[in-house]
Amino acid sequence: MRYVFLIFVIMPVLEMWLLITVGGQIGALPTIGLVLLTAFIGVNLLRHQGFDTLWRGQRKFAEGQLPAQEIAEGIILAVSGALLLTPGFVTDGIGFAGLIPAVRGAVARLVLSRMVVTGATMGSAHLYTSRADHSARDAAKKSDDIIEGESWDER
Repeated sequence: MRYVFLIFVIMPVLEMWLLITVGGQIGALPTIGLVLLTAFIGVNLLRHQGFDTLWRGQRKFAEGQLPAQEIAEGIILAVSGALLLTPGFVTDGIGFAGLIPAVRGAVARLVLSRMVVTGATMGSAHLYTSRADHSARDAAKKSDDIIEGESWDER
């Protein structure tokens, strides 16, 4: 709950203070120009790195591997892009940090190390299942009820 408070109350106040301080030092128009410039540079970097991550993920998928690292990095890139488009210098700093491949890879590995993926088989309708789904499937396998049936279409 305190993170929600931090994000929605403290962060905008910090951004406003920093924008006012920078605006007082260099003027309003240069500050607005700087915010627009960081957004423009960030979006261009984001596009380039996003396509690179997409191609790596597609290559892994074509090789029959699960592109978990690339998926996590794609999510980080999406959040970084949103932060770069948000006016402010603190959000721009966090957004640009997400565009640094080493930082993005480390955060993605940290997130993935805390996740549990089971039942990941290529070509299956269910690539990811949670622990609850896995235990329910195991319980169904242990059941002695066997249901057989046939189906046909009369056309």
